[in-house]
Amino acid sequence: MNHHHTQQQQQQKAGEQQLSEPEDMEMEAGDTDDPPRIPANPVINGNVAMADGHNTEEDMEDDTSWRSEATCRFVVERFSRLSESVLSPSCFVRNLPWKIMVMPRFYPDRPHQKSVGFFLQCNADSDSTSWSCHAQAMLKIINYKDDEKSFSRRISHLFFHKENDWGFSNFMSWSDVTDPERGFVEDDQVSFEVYVQADAPHGVAWDSKKHTGYVGLKNQGATCYMNSLLQTLFFTNQLRRAVYMMPTEGDDSSKSVPLALQRVFYELQHSDKPVGTKKLTKSFGWETLDSFMQHDVQELCRVVSSCSVCVFVQSCVCVCVFRSYIQCKHVDYRSERIEDYYDIQLSIKGKKNIFESFKDYVAVEQLDGDNKYDAGEHGLQEAEKGVKFLTFPPILHLQLMRFMYDPQTDQNIKINDRFEFPEQLPLDEFLQKTDSKDPANYILHAVLVHSGDNHGGHYVVYLNPKGDGKVSVKEPIWCKFDDDVVSRCTKEEAIEHNYGGHDDDLSVRHCTNAYMLVYIRESKLSEVLLAVNDVDIPQQLVERLQEEKRVEAQKRKERQEAHLYMQVQIVTEDQFCGHQGNDMYDEEKVKYTVFKVLKSSTLQEFVQNLSQTMGFPQDQMRLWPMQARSNGTKRPAMLDYEADCSKSMIDLSDNENPWTIFLETVDPEMAASGATLPKFDKDHDVMLFLKMYDPKSRSLNYCGHIYTAISCRIRDLLPVMCERAGFQQETSLILYEEVKPNLTERIQDYDVSLDKALDELMDGDIIVFQKDDPENDSSELPTAKDYFRDLYHRVDVIFCDKTIHNDPGFVVTLSNRMNYFQVAKTVAQRLNTDPMLLQFFKSQGYRDGPGNPLRHNYEGTLRDLLQFFKPRQPKKLYYQQLKMKITDFENRRSFKSIWLNSQYREEEITLYPDKHGCVRDLLEECKKAVELSPQCCPLVVRPELPLDQVDLDKDTEMLIPVAHFHKEVFGTFGIPFLLKIRQGEPFRDVMRRIQSMLEIQEKEFEKFKFAIVMMGRHQYLTEDEYEVNLKDFQPQPGNMSHPRPWLGLDHFNKAPKRGRYTYLEKAIKIHN
Repeated sequence: MNHHHTQQQQQQKAGEQQLSEPEDMEMEAGDTDDPPRIPANPVINGNVAMADGHNTEEDMEDDTSWRSEATCRFVVERFSRLSESVLSPSCFVRNLPWKIMVMPRFYPDRPHQKSVGFFLQCNADSDSTSWSCHAQAMLKIINYKDDEKSFSRRISHLFFHKENDWGFSNFMSWSDVTDPERGFVEDDQVSFEVYVQADAPHGVAWDSKKHTGYVGLKNQGATCYMNSLLQTLFFTNQLRRAVYMMPTEGDDSSKSVPLALQRVFYELQHSDKPVGTKKLTKSFGWETLDSFMQHDVQELCRVVSSCSVCVFVQSCVCVCVFRSYIQCKHVDYRSERIEDYYDIQLSIKGKKNIFESFKDYVAVEQLDGDNKYDAGEHGLQEAEKGVKFLTFPPILHLQLMRFMYDPQTDQNIKINDRFEFPEQLPLDEFLQKTDSKDPANYILHAVLVHSGDNHGGHYVVYLNPKGDGKVSVKEPIWCKFDDDVVSRCTKEEAIEHNYGGHDDDLSVRHCTNAYMLVYIRESKLSEVLLAVNDVDIPQQLVERLQEEKRVEAQKRKERQEAHLYMQVQIVTEDQFCGHQGNDMYDEEKVKYTVFKVLKSSTLQEFVQNLSQTMGFPQDQMRLWPMQARSNGTKRPAMLDYEADCSKSMIDLSDNENPWTIFLETVDPEMAASGATLPKFDKDHDVMLFLKMYDPKSRSLNYCGHIYTAISCRIRDLLPVMCERAGFQQETSLILYEEVKPNLTERIQDYDVSLDKALDELMDGDIIVFQKDDPENDSSELPTAKDYFRDLYHRVDVIFCDKTIHNDPGFVVTLSNRMNYFQVAKTVAQRLNTDPMLLQFFKSQGYRDGPGNPLRHNYEGTLRDLLQFFKPRQPKKLYYQQLKMKITDFENRRSFKSIWLNSQYREEEITLYPDKHGCVRDLLEECKKAVELSPQCCPLVVRPELPLDQVDLDKDTEMLIPVAHFHKEVFGTFGIPFLLKIRQGEPFRDVMRRIQSMLEIQEKEFEKFKFAIVMMGRHQYLTEDEYEVNLKDFQPQPGNMSHPRPWLGLDHFNKAPKRGRYTYLEKAIKIHN
């Protein structure tokens, strides 16, 4: 409830914050409930007297600002003259300043009426917009004559920067407060008191380590349920010690769950700031979305337990052992088994406390009526079912069943009923055999709390880390772990306030209650909570985690300084060998040598570093930056080292990052002799690359590069080409210039200079040559020009089998110019089948999957089919193998049909009748797929009847419909069928035929009931007495319009039902 002052009503004091209009809380004016007893505070003129709400440890006695509750009192003098709002000095709770605000309130429409405004203000002077703090408070005006007549009201509010005050604009009428007879004013002074109880704030500099000695866990989005469980496991010191001892030396740091758990525990023990859990959830195999989906603490606890089962089993601290039994009443038969559980699930519905839940857990269940026990050879028997606890573990996990399935709404609901649990829990009365030396007395260690409903909410955990509820003279120290915020709290906040219920008590919050409890056996308390010191952590684990920290710090520093660096990618001539495409190498496949270089460093500094790394002196290296040309190619360009050696790398690269450079070096065999690179005159020389094409193998061979004068004739280069290719001198050669993809020009005149023979001569131009051999004409690609044209149209296509889900398929290299039959022939060769027995499907453009089928007479090319794929997107088509030729198949239509066989089992079959045919053609196709009895009429679609039920004597026999239902006849299920019955036949014989037809086991069939159903009503049959009367199954006279009666089989439906999970709910899975 905010308030707002208009200029006509009153002026705000200078420097005070403007506030908005409140709405009064619906409280009775006579509410005088007292807060918890607070020690008397001295009242000093207009000052605040504060009382702490709980004990502190010695090291925190001098600083009480961290406390969770306090009482503030503010005395307003000359109250009758009060004309504007006044603020009390600050009272610090949870390290935030709280003030009492008092003001007179006027009403324009009621000039003679005046009231007292009373508000609690929090952190109003802060400029931050991200802070928030939930608090509950008791606002009270003190009665000087009788404290029991003091007037009080309660508030509960989330304070944040837009609503930093909350209270009542009409707390009391002005006349009531100023009436001396009422006792609220004395010497024109009125005392205002506020008892505030606040949660630890969020979004402020709350130092959990300083105030509690512990740190919290960061929330990834919806992982508060996991954080509360992790804190519980961490403060179970014996388990923490066992986790540290798990062998993880050879584990993958990104996939090992035990190692990730060790990492979280180590950081919780040593860090001063909240600890992250992303590596832990990543080790679970979770994607980002999993971290934003809230799950169940109990489910996660069991999954983590099973994943780290060796820890729990070896430590034997969490396993509860009990004997479950079933004792038959009337025969000598007993079934029992001993079971282990990590937790005990206690029903709370209708239970007042934990003792009633335990009594319900061990209560004997009667198995009778429809719920009789199957005692094997003794048949169905009345029996008693129950459990008896054999042992309770040192650490007892109790799951309170707050969530239950509601059959009326078909969903889970949360039970918020009050349920009490003690700090000290004696359980001897529930053990089959007690131990006088070690009684089963337990001390409460942790309370996991859920706030919200079945669809979501928030988890926190209250922990007594030292377990000093029994052994300490002082009040036990409880802490609240709310994700990254850890705060001290009272025992009442941790226990009584989380009983649940809907009381009006200030301490009870709606839908906030305990969900899981952890108790520790009193005799094992010192052992379970024995302090875990650094010496208890294996040294190799410490070294590994510290090394991870060092590496992470280094990576973090690199990320912070990344803007200062650039990458230089070095490619050498070795990467050019074997390249079969355009330019000198494939950018997607080449293996660069990468250097991380300061952008401001000079070329000279880089060359010196490069020389040391590559092992070549500077006079045996030359740099050629790869330059993108306007025609789409990328070729080396000249870099003038002498002129540019003092320039920065980022300037030389024209801000290209990464910057690719071709490194030319001396031949390694000649480098040892001190050979240097030949001189290169940038004005008169040019560097050319040579490739040799072999038509027989349809392949390219890299033949190195050459320096030559621009004025050099083409003919003068032919001997070099023959030498590089291993041809005899004077071999006749055909030369081409590789200009750009799909443009390769033949060089006709060998007697002209290079600058005239080649188009726009530049460093990095490529000459492709081949033998001038008549045999080349017999090759599929006789010339280099043909090769590059084919290369331009070449495409890799993935073919996936449409009938196989998520088929990875196989890759076939095809030409974009191929037609349908050329593609079909190539794919058929790969599948070793006939091209006419394949059908192809386009790929859907909007999602991965087969689209429309292609007709065999498709006139387009492969390019037309793939035109909607993005350039770098994998090209994918689908196929299916046929049992008939595609020309015949395209004249038929596919029907997915359900065939109901003689055992009333459904089978899915696919039929291919003529698309222009009729139902008779469909049935003819059906005869080819399944075996029909001769008596089955081909023109009638109905369940096939056994041979002995086809012929009927109309006078004494009848076919009746039979269907399954459970309790309600309108809720039929399963497959109905027809059954032949005879007049006067004992119903037991009918039952035997039904059992035989449905192939049901005797024990299961004993549970069936039989009824005649007519007009929505059912009448159960007495199986041993009833004899078949055909009139019972005939329509009633005069009601021929109504459906005829049918025989109902009443039994439980065991068919799988639709899951009740929404699309947002997923089971917790740890994949590693």
